[in-house]
Amino acid sequence: MYINQQKKSFFNKKRIILSSIVVLFLIIGGAFLYGKSLLEPVEKDSKTTVNINIPSGSSVSAIASILKKNDVIKSEKAFQYYVKYKGASGFQAGFYHLNKGMDLDAIIQKLTSGATGYAFQITVTEGAQLTQIAAAIADETKYSKKQVIAKLDDETFINQLKKEFPDTVTNDVFNKNIKHPLEGYLFPATYPFNDPDTSLEDIIKAMIKQTNSYVETYKSEMKKNKVSVHKLLTMASLIEEEATEKADRHKIASVFYNRLKKKMPLQTDPTVLYAAGKHKDRVLYKDLEIDSPYNTYKKTGLTPGPIANAGMSSWEAALHPDKTDYLYFLAKSNGEVVFTKTLKEHNKAKEKYISSKNEK
Repeated sequence: MYINQQKKSFFNKKRIILSSIVVLFLIIGGAFLYGKSLLEPVEKDSKTTVNINIPSGSSVSAIASILKKNDVIKSEKAFQYYVKYKGASGFQAGFYHLNKGMDLDAIIQKLTSGATGYAFQITVTEGAQLTQIAAAIADETKYSKKQVIAKLDDETFINQLKKEFPDTVTNDVFNKNIKHPLEGYLFPATYPFNDPDTSLEDIIKAMIKQTNSYVETYKSEMKKNKVSVHKLLTMASLIEEEATEKADRHKIASVFYNRLKKKMPLQTDPTVLYAAGKHKDRVLYKDLEIDSPYNTYKKTGLTPGPIANAGMSSWEAALHPDKTDYLYFLAKSNGEVVFTKTLKEHNKAKEKYISSKNEK
């Protein structure tokens, strides 16, 4: 009986040892898998770009803290241990564009190759209005939308721009009926800035400078056509706001110029919305009664100034309209534009392509 007890005790100890070994392996295996996961991307296959600024003299631990704060690594300690394990060195200060789909090897390679990024960038889209651009600047900088609009409307600042860009910013922007003097003058493009503390003045100047460069390119054509920069930008903005992807902008331009020659009101809906200061899917009859110099249903001629930013295709159309007899156009539901010569033809096209639900 004593021997049986010894055997039983031996097998119990063996079972405990084996169980302990299994548990130990599970712990080690789990730790290994967990440790390995810390080296992997925060979000596999992610293309989300994150702008990172590595200050001069940053230690590995400081860099790890910045990366973790910006959510491009999973663990500060894992990053530090991995850097030591890889023997990585020579991390360089500056701005970097990293993304959450990068593993630690890719991040280390970037940070040791040298900065290639920028502090921030502002994208001005075609057709964007000044208030929307102000919001885009505010989103990427320390300046509020209110501050940006105030600077854009500041007469002293605009006079500085006149001196720096005399061919582009002229007295035309000070027309008393203009809502915002620089509406339409901030060229649609993407603007990168290397200094996170770039002044608001310099941000705006970069956009005006881009417009100025195209004014210089088209200066001889504007002179030949006897059109000022302000009128060109104004016409181009109307074309930009009316055009769809499938629209022929040169034909739209021809309609506007033909109506101007006949002293007909342009009757373009985007000007009514601009006058109202609203963004709506469609214009109602009551909207057409808005008393504003921008309401082209009540006023003849061009609007006092641009109603949005225009891209190069609209500039080209404003400078080179097609030669047509069209006086009307309307957009079908699929984006195609129908051009007609008479009101009778226009009304027929309206009945055919636009349901009563979509009419004003």
